[in-house]
Amino acid sequence: MSLVSGPGRAGGNALPDELQLVIEPHVKYIQSLDTRKDELEYWLTEHLRLNGLYWGLNALHLLNRPDALPRKETIDFVLSCQADNGGFGAAPGHDAHLLYTASAVQILAMVDGIGELEKRGKEGGAMAVGKYIADLQNRETGTFAGDEWGEEDTRFICCAFVGLSLLKLLNLVDLDKAVDYIVSCANFDGGYGVAPGAESHSGQIFACCAALTIARRLDKVDKDKLGMWLSERQVEGGGLNGRPEKLEDVCYSWWVSSSLSMIGRLHWIDGGKLSRFILNCQDPENGGLADRPGDMVDVFHTNFGLAGLALLEFDGLEEVDAAYCMPKKVVERVLGPEYYNYS
Repeated sequence: MSLVSGPGRAGGNALPDELQLVIEPHVKYIQSLDTRKDELEYWLTEHLRLNGLYWGLNALHLLNRPDALPRKETIDFVLSCQADNGGFGAAPGHDAHLLYTASAVQILAMVDGIGELEKRGKEGGAMAVGKYIADLQNRETGTFAGDEWGEEDTRFICCAFVGLSLLKLLNLVDLDKAVDYIVSCANFDGGYGVAPGAESHSGQIFACCAALTIARRLDKVDKDKLGMWLSERQVEGGGLNGRPEKLEDVCYSWWVSSSLSMIGRLHWIDGGKLSRFILNCQDPENGGLADRPGDMVDVFHTNFGLAGLALLEFDGLEEVDAAYCMPKKVVERVLGPEYYNYS
């Protein structure tokens, strides 16, 4: 049953024409992104290329158009971004980083291409990727650095757990220490920041909740306290912000809602109002979603806006996993049906 059913229902004929989900324009927009090589913006965003491929591919999967990008070329590009140390960079020739490595594994999982790591990846196959990730763990504190230069952030714990779990290599790291580190980042308001004592932020809360979900340790979360802080992120217009006194933004339709879903408190916000806000951020003619109505669209907000709608069980969208931000059927295919039978 839809979480936005009844008076606030977002799918079907209950919405006016201007608030319908325009699937084909979104598909065409995503397909066009790699054809804009004569535009300055294309080259200025090279540092996001691999992440952008994940955002676009995931959005297409949620739109039930998983074959809208060519599988072989997708795998070829991902493997071309792998560095000699086993990790992945943003684009060919870029240094490896945990953020891009997680996206690479997610992309390969979606196109059923993890096996290509053994065939065409760096020596060691999937284990080489797993070792790259594991070597970034701080064995004293349990947290992770993003790359060899040592910046630490709770986002990197999430990325490590996502990548390693999809490769079935979580055994390479000290899960208990990582969980203890996340617990040390909890604040008086129930939220989590980038490190112990840092301000609560919805993006970091997602990272911590997702990591704890994958580790099966959500028992460490004060769900009511966190749920209250997260539900207060909804503003009058229906959108969600990342922290108090900030503007709403479509990407928080995912970061906040997914966190609420993982702790069983998604019903604490108005799903109908949120869905209407997301749909108002569409470009109905050229496709894509923006951060707010009337702004320029981009693939980042397109993905997380659609993921937010999918989490609200919007009509016609594929079911999404709240921890992985990937279609549930992909996660089940990779990890097995027992992943969702855990209690």
